[in-house]
Amino acid sequence: MKKVLFDTSVLVAASISSHKHHKIARGFLQKAISKKIDYFVSSHSLLECYSVLTRIPLQPKLSPAFAIQIINENIKSHAKIVTLSAKQYFQLIEELVDRNLKGGITYDALILASAKFAEVNKVLTFNKKDFLKIYNNESFIVDKI
Repeated sequence: MKKVLFDTSVLVAASISSHKHHKIARGFLQKAISKKIDYFVSSHSLLECYSVLTRIPLQPKLSPAFAIQIINENIKSHAKIVTLSAKQYFQLIEELVDRNLKGGITYDALILASAKFAEVNKVLTFNKKDFLKIYNNESFIVDKI
């Protein structure tokens, strides 16, 4: 079975019906929920998903209680959560320093490190361009499965 780690961009799009990528993201999530793929999420994406869901400019705004309900239904109940150890975090920081990577791209690097640790086949994201700056592998970082 194909092992796929979902980036926050896909998780949020799958959760918000008015999102421009909702239909395709929801299809990916349905494949994961129905166990057609082995579904992974970086622990970092849990908090990032909560942050985005509670600040996304919707009317009415999503409440924190509704955001956690979405996370529980779409992630907690179905995904394997990947968490790095403290040692792996320090190794990642060293790699970032060696490559002179800084700022927000470091969070994408964390998601990629989680994917490598979990030995997934693909990272699914709608932010492919930034991920490819870190790991230039078009067959690993995908926007469709």
